[in-house]
Amino acid sequence: MNMRRDFLIGLVLILACAILPLVFGMRYFVTQATLFFIWGIVVLQWNLVLGIGGIFSLAQMALFAVGAYATAMFGYYFQMPMILAMPLAALVTVGISTLVGLACLRLKGPYVALLTLAVAQVLYLLIVNDTECFTNPPSGCMPLFGGVRGFTRFGDLGFRTLFGSKWYVADYYLGLTLLALAAAFSIAIIRGPMGLAFQALRDNPGAAMARGVSRFKYQLWIFALSAFFTGLAGSFYAVHFAAVGPTAFSISTLLFLLSMIVVGGMGTIWGPLLGALILMLADEAMREFGDWRDIGLGAILAGFVILLPKGVLGSLQALALRLRGRS
Repeated sequence: MNMRRDFLIGLVLILACAILPLVFGMRYFVTQATLFFIWGIVVLQWNLVLGIGGIFSLAQMALFAVGAYATAMFGYYFQMPMILAMPLAALVTVGISTLVGLACLRLKGPYVALLTLAVAQVLYLLIVNDTECFTNPPSGCMPLFGGVRGFTRFGDLGFRTLFGSKWYVADYYLGLTLLALAAAFSIAIIRGPMGLAFQALRDNPGAAMARGVSRFKYQLWIFALSAFFTGLAGSFYAVHFAAVGPTAFSISTLLFLLSMIVVGGMGTIWGPLLGALILMLADEAMREFGDWRDIGLGAILAGFVILLPKGVLGSLQALALRLRGRS
């Protein structure tokens, strides 16, 4: 019943998003909505690890960057079509995430956060300190991982050729399709038997393992499964912006996305998307305030943490249960 309801909600949201470019066709609006789809995919998958699995991993932006870099490198070095490079990059991300999961198996709580953040920083330093020439194109020395300047001109999906000046609308619908697939995947995991196992390990690991739920197996599963769409989001980000660089590892972006999950409601199905919408709208509204922008976002986050510790959707669900109990 719950799964059917969630899929119905998802279908309504997809149809609403599908007609938005027909109503608000401005390029800026469409490109910002496309970015929302990208961040929406990331927070939905991060919520599986953090909110459902209870694993405080901070490796999500690193996995996002792995997907972006793998796509760029497949295109730049092998001239691979992007339609093939994107799923392959997502699989590379799954492999890296599985290794991170293996490294975290004996750790809990803040130790997982520290290790996964360290992994992200090691990857970042590996890229920015890569200065030795791997190839020598006309534009100059090119390190293997692109160095501080990253990758450009590694290929595209052909939308600029097919749709001309409206290529960004095609990107919008591709982003919406990827978000729909990521949301359907997230619903299927959370509402299915695997989601129950993840939540049991999160809430009472001793009892769950006593009942035969393997922490080793399910932790690896949740790291690997959530990484596919995270890597795919990074892939699409690289193709959409036609460039990728070390800023993909940005700590500020990581904290921004983590805030989306907290504000919307950690562990809920639609909370991360709601949080993404709230914070992106707030960020946009304060764009003209310069240095006050970050202060304003910090104040908004602090207000939500204090007043709605379960997030917007989590608090609404708790209120609904309380009212139902009184009736």
